[in-house]
Amino acid sequence: MNMGGGAGVADDNTAPSAVTQFSHAVWRRYQHLLDKSTPLVLYRWIFLAAIAFVYALRVYLLQGFYIITYGLGIYILQLLIAFLSPQVDPEIQELTDGPSLPTRGSDEFRPFVRRLPEFKFWHSLAKAFFFALVLTFFSAFDVPVFWPILLFYWLVLFISTMKRQIMHMVKYKYVPFTFGKQRYAGKKAAPADETNSGRP
Repeated sequence: MNMGGGAGVADDNTAPSAVTQFSHAVWRRYQHLLDKSTPLVLYRWIFLAAIAFVYALRVYLLQGFYIITYGLGIYILQLLIAFLSPQVDPEIQELTDGPSLPTRGSDEFRPFVRRLPEFKFWHSLAKAFFFALVLTFFSAFDVPVFWPILLFYWLVLFISTMKRQIMHMVKYKYVPFTFGKQRYAGKKAAPADETNSGRP
């Protein structure tokens, strides 16, 4: 009797361990794939566009799940604002330590540091679209709503939020995008004619 009970206890102890090991192995594999995809910016965004297209196509064909789409739109807007915002708000920085972003061309160059880095922005969007796609397989989330009202409300929210963000960018004179690498031009070399003209 005791031997059977001991075996049951042993089985109970090994079962969570096996599940933990499996979940840890899956998480390590997932993290490895994320690390490998970090420098592949274009391919990552193409993958995200494919997931977004599949989700949009499924919602269009089902003619439903508009409340899920609305929630997804609000989440995307929140991520976009964090992506376009500096890591340290210039308004708060100005009150404490003075201006943090350069306001004149003669000021020292400081690269724009985002509150939400590009990779985390992409990863959060990919997870959101995947999660929303999974929810479309459960009819409990297909709440009947009049979708034009949701679309209108989201557009009003998007326009007002982006207007506030653009006004913040204009006020503190920062651009959240950098095109190409900053280069120091240096002094131009004098033409050969000018260098030779001083010779006798």
